[in-house]
Amino acid sequence: MKGPRPLGIVIKLGTSSIIDATSHEPLIATLSLIVETAVRLRKEGHRVVIVSSGAIGVGLRRMDVEHRPKHLAKLQALAAIGQCRLIGLWDSLFSHLRQPIAQILLTRNDIADRTQYLRAQNTFAELFDMGVIPIVNENDTLAVEEIRFGDNDTLSAITAAMVHADLLFLMTDVDCLYTKNPRQHPDAEPIEVVEDINALEADISTPGSALGTGGMSTKIVAARLATSAGVTTVITRSSTPDNLVQILAHIQATQGSSLLQKSSSFASLPAAAAAPAAPAAAPSLSSSMTLTKPPLHTRFLPWAEPVRDRSFWILHGLAPHGTVFVDQGAYQALMERAGLLPVGVVDIEGPFSENDAVRIVVVDRKPTTAAAASSAAAEGSTATPTVAPPSLVASGTEVGRALVKYSSTEIARIKGHRSRDIKGILGYVTSEYVAQREHISLFQRKDSRPASPSLRDKDRDHHRVSPNQKASAVAVESPLHKVEGLTLNESSSTSAGES
Repeated sequence: MKGPRPLGIVIKLGTSSIIDATSHEPLIATLSLIVETAVRLRKEGHRVVIVSSGAIGVGLRRMDVEHRPKHLAKLQALAAIGQCRLIGLWDSLFSHLRQPIAQILLTRNDIADRTQYLRAQNTFAELFDMGVIPIVNENDTLAVEEIRFGDNDTLSAITAAMVHADLLFLMTDVDCLYTKNPRQHPDAEPIEVVEDINALEADISTPGSALGTGGMSTKIVAARLATSAGVTTVITRSSTPDNLVQILAHIQATQGSSLLQKSSSFASLPAAAAAPAAPAAAPSLSSSMTLTKPPLHTRFLPWAEPVRDRSFWILHGLAPHGTVFVDQGAYQALMERAGLLPVGVVDIEGPFSENDAVRIVVVDRKPTTAAAASSAAAEGSTATPTVAPPSLVASGTEVGRALVKYSSTEIARIKGHRSRDIKGILGYVTSEYVAQREHISLFQRKDSRPASPSLRDKDRDHHRVSPNQKASAVAVESPLHKVEGLTLNESSSTSAGES
């Protein structure tokens, strides 16, 4: 009997997983186990990607610098020094097992352009066809705050979505998520499966390490992002990477129906095409492994209706340049697959240019005009529009992202007007829509809503309500830094973490 089809697997390793925090020496034993595990998975036919931090850590060791500097230029110089040595180390270890690898360095700018995003996908597909394991890292040599992913947890989630991976392994210094900090509370219980991140009650007091930028909270956000794209996400211990094989076998046995039948953009691989998608198929790794309890890990189940391709790219591949505030009627029209008309726009926050990405935030109009605005938002429709109830979404909620057809200056002039009035106001018409429907992607309102994080937003209130709306709208707390709906125990910060 043939085993299940090969899977797409992304393995994310933080700096402290592969670099000693004190000496800055590479953890050769751990790295060797990771290489052996990745090669074993590759020989089983799986498509493997490694997202590896550590360039700055290796650079610190090479230049005998004791502490991670804060000056950006020095960090970038250390990243340039360390990256070549890091990839050389990976290549040396993989070459012992005759496994070719490739280096891929990314920033947000590299995927902000749709053509470049598709080319990156094609590059990954070709590398998989050639049997190569890509090693991905953020391009710290060039990246600045405006174009950073923020941490490699986010990068790994976006990479997993880009290649339509089946599984994302976030390797950290703990076995799994716990209900409490297990170092302080002996009664802490492991959280093995998470179906709805919004209902999660976990301890995320593990901070980022001295070398890294992430922590357990960034892994939760990455899990939210990856699962929204249909990727099963696993948090497990990095010091025992060979556990991945047992965890994978367990997932194949318990989640086989949804995991093995999942469509993949790279299912054209010969092995994948030939493999049946039978839920009861025995895993090819080791049937006996599925009969025993797997190593501790936390598994986040993927969304049943994932966000894919262009919609995911608009939501998470682009850095928004501003905000368009719309009324409830306009939002309902968007939910019904209509474009965004200027009559539904309440206000804007910029500046931004034509074709830039913006946030879409719902706010309430004044009661005297709400019904008229809701009706007008469906302008051009022959059917009688349904007025959105006030509880459709909370005022001040970010509901999606869009690529706009007009600049912030132009939208400020045409907001609240009908499309037929655009020419009289501007003297020209680029489009009857502020944003066409194919250029709009909405966050799903069921279960968990993902958000693409960015560390730079800690000091910037991207989601503040415009001055004209402060009296009637609730200020928006940026979803880029808040895992919406989670009950997070952050009071303790004694346990060490990593990025």
